[in-house]
Amino acid sequence: MPPARIRVLVVDDHQVFAGSLAHALGSEADLLVVGQAASLAEARKLITSAAPDVVLLDHRLPDGDGVTAIAGLHGLRPSAQIVVLTATASDRVLVAAMEAGAAGFIAKTQPLDDVVAGVRSAAQGESVVSAKLLNRLLPRLRRQGGGRGAELTEREREILDLLATGLSNADIAQQLTISVHTVRNHVANLSAKLGAHSKLEVLSIAVREGLVDGG
Repeated sequence: MPPARIRVLVVDDHQVFAGSLAHALGSEADLLVVGQAASLAEARKLITSAAPDVVLLDHRLPDGDGVTAIAGLHGLRPSAQIVVLTATASDRVLVAAMEAGAAGFIAKTQPLDDVVAGVRSAAQGESVVSAKLLNRLLPRLRRQGGGRGAELTEREREILDLLATGLSNADIAQQLTISVHTVRNHVANLSAKLGAHSKLEVLSIAVREGLVDGG
């Protein structure tokens, strides 16, 4: 059996941009565009009926703010990885997206190859954000402290620290001399313990709870 294609939902009210992006993604052998939505209302219907693996979500839509809607979309499909499409987004918007559970960000000005790579990375549970941008955003996350530290194993804490540097699962595996599969399991455990939907949300919660130093 050939591997299942990554199911992608494009949510953007600019029809020419959305149509071009959907067509380009659909031409990739491993990607399947399962729908286009021009509003949050349409996105909510499609995320339930089309079961996307990755949602490319514009942060400005006619009927609301995409970032604010992330939590609700996750409520409809918790396994979906939501990547925010940005035109000109402030750090405040990006931080809010991290805290809401976004898997990452893609600027609309980025080359198509970057978008395709971002979709694939998100589908594999990776964060779609550069280490440089992550380093800039982490200090801006809210901090309140908490008591979840005792729930984490020593290895999970170690992996958290490495996630905060922007390393991919493969990089972490190489650094710790363990398999990528083992790293994914640890990240999945961290997500479950912290109630996160993405690696970025794991980091935002960890910073808020004082489990890692956000800089």
